Amino acid sequence: MMQLMLEELSQAAAPGAHALVIMDRAGWHCAHELDVPANITPIFLPPYSPELNAIERLWLYLRERFLSHRLWPTYDDILDACHHAWNTVCAETGRIRSLCSFDWTKPVMT
Repeated sequence: MMQLMLEELSQAAAPGAHALVIMDRAGWHCAHELDVPANITPIFLPPYSPELNAIERLWLYLRERFLSHRLWPTYDDILDACHHAWNTVCAETGRIRSLCSFDWTKPVMT
């Protein structure tokens, strides 16, 4: 799936543009089998640096507001709670962008 995401991102980049993609060091982000397109350069975050990983802020938001300090009787109830949390966040216009944006992640135009 990571290979597919890189290929899609490569095609979405403007002609002549080069994308810098910031990633943590999850195994699928740095697998040796990945064929990184020529117009993409991965930049890996330092190990154990969740404060630099924007998605961690989204997971924290979901846990704090929807998922922590709760018990669900069945696996299906857990899935329903996760779906509800995700759908609620997606319905809040701008919420994911506000949680996952850092000043240093803005596009750079030359």
